[in-house]
Order: sequence, then structure tokens, then C-alpha cells
Amino acid sequence: MLRRPFRYREYNIAFILIGVNFLVYFVTTMYPGIVAYLAMNPYLVMRENYWWQVFTYMFVHGGMSHIFFNMIGLFFFGTAVEQRLGSWEFLTFYLVVGTLAGLFSLAFYWMGGNLMVFLVGASGAIFGVLLAFAALFPTAIIYLFGIVPIRAPILVIGYTVIELTSQLSGRGGNVAHLTHLAGFLFAFFYFVIRLGINPVRVFLDDLRR
Repeated sequence: MLRRPFRYREYNIAFILIGVNFLVYFVTTMYPGIVAYLAMNPYLVMRENYWWQVFTYMFVHGGMSHIFFNMIGLFFFGTAVEQRLGSWEFLTFYLVVGTLAGLFSLAFYWMGGNLMVFLVGASGAIFGVLLAFAALFPTAIIYLFGIVPIRAPILVIGYTVIELTSQLSGRGGNVAHLTHLAGFLFAFFYFVIRLGINPVRVFLDDLRR
């Protein structure tokens, strides 16, 4: 049942998601008070039952550069993943990974006593999309900063090390490193459970080449 495939369709869901993110960004720019209802705040979720925030946080961004780089990632990697998986599978993957990354972050913040943090951004879902891209296109070459060629699996491994190191060292300021790692983690589980693809095995096979 878990692996029953969706009928393959292409509806350019990645572009629709990009449009929704920019729409929410412009609305929250004009009406900043809305951010408190859409961003994920542990106190509001746990004490005031704002449970929708574990979903809506991924459509809220903290500035133009924040949304720009996230949407660039969704454009370059998301469109390719959508073409391979189909629109409905891609949409399910994106929303499930983003929501689970939000729930994971909520649990971490709550247990750590960080009740007044406001988590925003699609980064958790985008990191999941990056892992999906690397698992589906392991031989793809990505030009880091538009200059340095690097294989997609190596990029994922590198990002994992950087995010884990930053999380453990406490560096990175307001960057939600844990949410990024959670995006990788739940994307991995989604691929194994839903699609029957083990990204780690794919990466190891690529490294042996």
C-alpha cells in the first residue's frame, strides 16, 4: 500500500510551489503580523494549538535573499525531481518532508526550552529535494558557486558534514541547521519506505566508480 505509485502526471508543481512561496512572502511583507500565525513557534503550537504552523512555516521567509536562494534550489533541483517522479509524487514528497522536518524541529526546540523561536523557510524541504536529486541523478555534475564541478552525491555528503558540524558547534546564528539535517533524514526515509530506493547505497555505488 505504501508503495502504490501515483499515476504519472506533469503539472509543473515546482513552479506552483515557487509562486505560492513568493505570494506568501509578499503578503507577509505587506502585513508583517501574519508571520506570527504562519511561522512555527513552539509555544504557540504546544500551548495555543497552532498546529498548522508545522506546515505553513515552510512557505514563510525572512527576507529576499532567504527566499531567493531557496527558490533557486527548488527551481534547479525540484523541476528535475518532479519530471522523474511525476507531479503528485513530488508534491507529496515535498510536503511530507517539509512537515516532518518542522515536527522534528518543534520537538527539539520544545525539549531544549527554546519556546520563543520562530522557524521560517522552505530549507528543510529544499534539502530533501537536493537529496532526492542526488539519489535519482547520482552522476549529475553541479557547479558550486557556478565554478567548481562536483557530483550531486558528494555535494549532499558535504552539506551533511557542514550542517552537522555547525549544529554541534553552535555556529551559524539564525540558520536552522537541524531543520536542514531533518530534511535530509526524512527524504532518506521517504525514498527507502515509499520508493524502495536507498540513497546511501546509491551514493556508495557512485563513489566506487
